[in-house]
Amino acid sequence: MANRGPSYGLSREVQQKIDRQYDPELEQILVRWILAQCGGDVAQPAPGRDGFQQWLKDGTVLCRLINSLHPRGQSPVAKIQASAMAFKQMEQISQFLQAAERYGIAATDIFQTVDLWEGKNMACVQRTLMNLGSLAVAKGDGLFVGDRNWFPKKSQENRRVFSEDKLKEGQSVIGLQMGTNRGASQAGMTGYG
Repeated sequence: MANRGPSYGLSREVQQKIDRQYDPELEQILVRWILAQCGGDVAQPAPGRDGFQQWLKDGTVLCRLINSLHPRGQSPVAKIQASAMAFKQMEQISQFLQAAERYGIAATDIFQTVDLWEGKNMACVQRTLMNLGSLAVAKGDGLFVGDRNWFPKKSQENRRVFSEDKLKEGQSVIGLQMGTNRGASQAGMTGYG
């Protein structure tokens, strides 16, 4: 799986387009957040895309991250263990992804395990972590550690309640999408035929 050779032709163009989406500045923000959120449990990664991928590849950092966003005793990933075996690393990543979905990230915003493990789509990994950080800030449960300005603010629901009188008022208005009734009369109309 990870021993694939270089791609050629259209596959190479697609991979280059995916690689251009990777943001080194966003990587720095995510590394600072993960280090702050996990405390002294994780070591600093090597700089760059490959260093970031190798840091997250075994899944232990990701599992510690998602556990740090839950209260003690309610950790979604019970057993975190570093392993050199590929299937164990992929299992850890998969556990993180399942826990992230339960945390509230939409399934469409979550990367695939092979995106990280093979390093084929690290931009998607960045987007998932960005969404996780934004959601952690929006929850406001006191478990988020770091600068809230690192992440975009999630939109909040703005419910409006109208009285019955106001709702009835709206029924008598003809919307402009239906045209206008100004100046309308039947003067000058003749029957068909």
